[in-house]
Amino acid sequence: MLMLIGLIIAGGIGYAANQKQPDLDPLDYDPVTLEPKQPEGFLKKLSYLVFKKEVKLEGAKNDRINILLLGMGGPGHDGPYLTDTMMIASIKPSTNEVALISIPRDLGVAIPGYGTRKINHANAFGEMEKENWGGAFATQVVADAFDMDIPYYIRMDFAAFEEIINEVGGIRVNVDKAFTDYMFPAPRDQYQTISFKQGPQTMDGKIALNFVRSRHGNNGEGSDFARARRQQKVILALKEKVLSFSTLTNPVRIKKIMDSLERHMTTNMNFDAIVGLVRMARSINTDNVKTLVLDNATNGFLISSNHPTAGFLLTPKTGNFNEIQQAISTIFENNELTKKDTTPEQEKPRYDTAVVEVQNGTWRAGTAARLKQQLTEANFYVDAVGNTDPAYKPITISGIYKISDNESLEVMQALQNSLHIPIKQTPPEGIIPTATSTDILVIVGDDFVE
Repeated sequence: MLMLIGLIIAGGIGYAANQKQPDLDPLDYDPVTLEPKQPEGFLKKLSYLVFKKEVKLEGAKNDRINILLLGMGGPGHDGPYLTDTMMIASIKPSTNEVALISIPRDLGVAIPGYGTRKINHANAFGEMEKENWGGAFATQVVADAFDMDIPYYIRMDFAAFEEIINEVGGIRVNVDKAFTDYMFPAPRDQYQTISFKQGPQTMDGKIALNFVRSRHGNNGEGSDFARARRQQKVILALKEKVLSFSTLTNPVRIKKIMDSLERHMTTNMNFDAIVGLVRMARSINTDNVKTLVLDNATNGFLISSNHPTAGFLLTPKTGNFNEIQQAISTIFENNELTKKDTTPEQEKPRYDTAVVEVQNGTWRAGTAARLKQQLTEANFYVDAVGNTDPAYKPITISGIYKISDNESLEVMQALQNSLHIPIKQTPPEGIIPTATSTDILVIVGDDFVE
């Protein structure tokens, strides 16, 4: 996202460079929204800053410039201000290196005024308190959690992402592995199936957005690390397209890109800082982007837990953020910090020693079937799926229940880690397994998030 924003604006500067450079009045531009009071002067203002003014970015003195990148659905999407993507982009000016630290949506942190909550709620809470305050509030929450200075944030919604890629004529991406996601969000709380073939392909805005948002892909593409890797691919592909001759010399295309950013992006960076970022982006070495993904993989920094009020959370294995803070602060010195699940597909543990049954206790059609697909791919043995008795629907709270005398604790714990729902003692009244072979009964309630 950093390269995406910086290089898109670089395109605007490239066009402005060919224009006459008149004197400009900074008071013609809103210092909060960054929107020009006189729209026709927008590119001229950028040109003035590029050619007439030296810009210093906060953090450059300490050789570490941090920017929080936020991606959200925006108006028209469920939970429009819940951040789908949270990433810290760090730049080391002395070496022109960049690092991307991906933050999971379910990371449990202290949010002022709200207690322990999922970190992706911070932007929404800030927006509730004051319009356009969400980005600043989320930045403070992340900075406090990781004990670091984050002077800047950039927040963009899905619409801008799609529009910009469409405006540059699509991007060329090499998909490393084919995968299918059977639980990709669709309108009206439904799900759809999306698939990607292996190999180079051209993606328009919608396809690229699906590619970077997919969270439940098979073939090893369902992890946060895989998702972060896909996001990086798209960022670099877009960088190449934006800096191409066909984009830089097309004023109509540049104008449409800038219009999209004005409608769908918010940031606390003023024009001076944006231009400084663009200058720096031109010299950054993107061949070796350092990445750190905070996840609950075997060798990751986090573990799954259940909070009494916040529900499922990811929390530090060590009980505090010290180890994570150290990993972030030294990411440019240590090339081995990236945490990822390197277990080959054929060596992943099997959980087929107990028979699992899944019952859908909600009114969301197809939930049990989709869950069976997910569990089967994770090497669980699911023998039966179905719906709970309609007389007892909807079930409010999900649960995992031991039904038989089969020794199945390991399987139950693996289910809990995979589904993020609690193990309970006794099924709700009236709910019984439909198959006589069932060892473990999984009941999906309204609280379950696919």
